[in-house]
Amino acid sequence: MARYTGPKTKIARKFGEAIFGDDKSFEKRNYPPGQHGNNRRRGKKSEYAIQLMEKQKAKYTYGILERQFRGLFKKARASQGITGEVLLQLCESRLDNVVFRMGIAPTRSAARQLVSHRHITVNGNLVNIPSYQLKAGDVVAVREKSKSLEAIDKSLSNSSHVYEWITWNDETKEGTYVSVPARIQIPENINEQFIVELYSK
Repeated sequence: MARYTGPKTKIARKFGEAIFGDDKSFEKRNYPPGQHGNNRRRGKKSEYAIQLMEKQKAKYTYGILERQFRGLFKKARASQGITGEVLLQLCESRLDNVVFRMGIAPTRSAARQLVSHRHITVNGNLVNIPSYQLKAGDVVAVREKSKSLEAIDKSLSNSSHVYEWITWNDETKEGTYVSVPARIQIPENINEQFIVELYSK
């Protein structure tokens, strides 16, 4: 499965925010990478550059490559509702993202690995496809044989995020994807309208 494996701090510095989660290196140098990164007198970005950066930020945030992301956009555009909002909802409905949101894994890349290595079930069935689209009411759980994994216990004990559209039972290590989140419930700092404008050109 193709995914981004390059330097994450460099990418985070490019966007000016720790999009991959806690990053001590980013905190030390939270200005753009490169020789002139700390020089704040930079030329004004074009409209296209701003739109492109927003799309790249969304792709890196959710760990989705271009072909898959474009496919999600086409699906969002064909559905009812506001295209940009539906696009983010589709990203949030991915199994790897929900595993991350539930606190089973500390990052989305770790969540992808858990799913790929067959540690996660959906409605009692093993699912090893990180991009699997969940529906409201789906039950996501840690596989019985995997409940004693130290990495999962550590992640759950450090997790403090609570989302209205997800429930989690720490004892049974399972949760429910209650509903598709509204845009206001999605915490990512992404301007989805710029992405829509970019793809609509």
